[in-house]
Amino acid sequence: MQNIQQIIVPVDFHQHTEDLAAFAIDIASKLGAKLTFLNVSRVMAEGAVYSDVYPASFATMDEELFGYAQKKMAALVEKSKIACPGCEGVVLRGDVVDAIVEYVKDKGTDLIIMATHGAKGIEKIMLGSVAERVLKRATCPILLFNPYKGERGYQINAPINEAIQAV
Repeated sequence: MQNIQQIIVPVDFHQHTEDLAAFAIDIASKLGAKLTFLNVSRVMAEGAVYSDVYPASFATMDEELFGYAQKKMAALVEKSKIACPGCEGVVLRGDVVDAIVEYVKDKGTDLIIMATHGAKGIEKIMLGSVAERVLKRATCPILLFNPYKGERGYQINAPINEAIQAV
């Protein structure tokens, strides 16, 4: 088994972010790995290229969303510092999948821990799954966390090398 030293955890600040963070912190502490939370703020103004008019409000909205993401990230890192003293948070701009894949590649990440959100029906057909697209393009292993399984997610009671198996 490869030595896992750097774990990236993409978060979207939706309802299961805290469960994902707790799960990732538990894994990182068992592995003795450094943990970085990553959020990607979508750029709304990119959609305006298909329009004849470029509303200035798109740029303002992008800045507000990016600032909001930075505040949420700071709060997540602060809350996680007790259980994970060396954790960090990063907020990027751009396409979610592209930004995650590039960041992981640039940082030499050893493991991605990310949540699934259970997209179904037309949503999955039209948008696809971020987790699925990252899984297909990532340069390192991915551990997918399904927040909809069990009442509080998963607990790892066995030693980590017994709980995780290569695919």
